[in-house]
Amino acid sequence: MEAFRIAYRAAEIGPRYTGVGHFALTSLVSFAVIGFALSRLAEVLPLEWLTPPATFLFANLAEYLGHRGPMHHSRPGLRLLFERHTRQHHQFFAHDAMSLETTRDLKMVLFPPVMLLFFLGALATPVGLLLAFVSSRNVAWLFVATAVGYFLTYEWLHTSYHLGPDGLVARLPGLRYLRRHHTAHHDPRQMTAVNFNITFPIGDLVFGTLGGGWRADDDASDPAALDSRGGGR
Repeated sequence: MEAFRIAYRAAEIGPRYTGVGHFALTSLVSFAVIGFALSRLAEVLPLEWLTPPATFLFANLAEYLGHRGPMHHSRPGLRLLFERHTRQHHQFFAHDAMSLETTRDLKMVLFPPVMLLFFLGALATPVGLLLAFVSSRNVAWLFVATAVGYFLTYEWLHTSYHLGPDGLVARLPGLRYLRRHHTAHHDPRQMTAVNFNITFPIGDLVFGTLGGGWRADDDASDPAALDSRGGGR
């Protein structure tokens, strides 16, 4: 793993790259889009307020299926996802080596900025336009705000899982559970079998792939604690 990290940093992380800048760009652009979308709302009807929870559940399902499918199994036309996630991310981080060594390693955690543009331009915008046509503008703007908010939540939570285990963020009660959930997924022996949700394990619960990582008395930094349960299989 250390050899892979050294080679990846040399080949893929340019001298001008800054992880803090990458994180800030993702956050600021996302907040700007969310703020603009919310500013366009006008006299939202009670039924239209169902859009955020519906969008949240749809996004959680998409996250689950995308992770369980093309991110772990090479598919025609989607091989780049497989290469970046399975061949690179899982080679860079394993269950017994989850932490960033430097903020420049965020290059291997966060989606590339071009993916944010793709998400906004190729997914959120056309779906929003369709919803505006078949439903209402409020529904469209609520969809965009929620979808981008979910994307940002994904990025923030995923980043928190790869911070040091002794930091303030890692010790927060809810994040401790989610971190263990994701750590169990990074065990090479079970990464294609359990814990495909990165944010909230709703899809894992529904589809029966909720594995190890949820006992509060486990030590996330101790792989033996995860191995002793066999990942919940």
